[in-house]
Amino acid sequence: MPIPEDVTGEEIDKDVRQELQSLPKTLAEDVAKNLVMVARLIDEDPEGAYAYSKVALRLASRVAAVREAAGFAAYANQKYSEALAEFRAARRMTGTVDLWPVMADCERGLGRPEKALDMAGAPEVHKLDKAGQVEMRLVAAGARRDMGQLDAAIVTLQSPELASNSVQPWTARLRYAYADALLAAGREGEAREWFAKAVEADRDGSTDASDRLAELDGVEFVDALDEGESEPDAAEDDGDND
Repeated sequence: MPIPEDVTGEEIDKDVRQELQSLPKTLAEDVAKNLVMVARLIDEDPEGAYAYSKVALRLASRVAAVREAAGFAAYANQKYSEALAEFRAARRMTGTVDLWPVMADCERGLGRPEKALDMAGAPEVHKLDKAGQVEMRLVAAGARRDMGQLDAAIVTLQSPELASNSVQPWTARLRYAYADALLAAGREGEAREWFAKAVEADRDGSTDASDRLAELDGVEFVDALDEGESEPDAAEDDGDND
């Protein structure tokens, strides 16, 4: 896989760089560059990210950061079984619980929401930091919805983090999930309120809360390009009528 000239490998997190020090220098540099490409492409080009993760995996499968990156690349491509295997491998290597929520979400992706709920009630959840616990709550609510338990999903999302007025990195997604669950349950008025709160917290555009809010308010967006393309046609019609 080609690596752009502007990628040096130095862009990766210092903890990952430290992990790669167990490898020969040239090999470590090659792995680092491929990991940079995974991170760079995973949102816009998940298939490309997956391809680079496979290269990194072939070069250094015994490095936990590589297994984790491969897991996220597989996850982004909805290859949930493969992602789960990579996350489990990374967890065995590190002994940490950080990947527990995404592992549970893989279980959802594999059509096993009951397993995801079991994981949501496991002791590992208490070892997660606040962000991880919120993520686990989101996964558990999703699992409830998978099982058709809308009211239970709503209750699952009701938490001090949801009620808090302070904006944290997870706030927009939590409010959005709550609004979406309310809407699915037919509670449109409350859903509108929480979509509006999600918009307030969504400083980096991580959700489409503003679009959902506009949709509830009956606002239609017209593509300016389409409007522009229609004008010459109107002009041509006028010419034909003369």
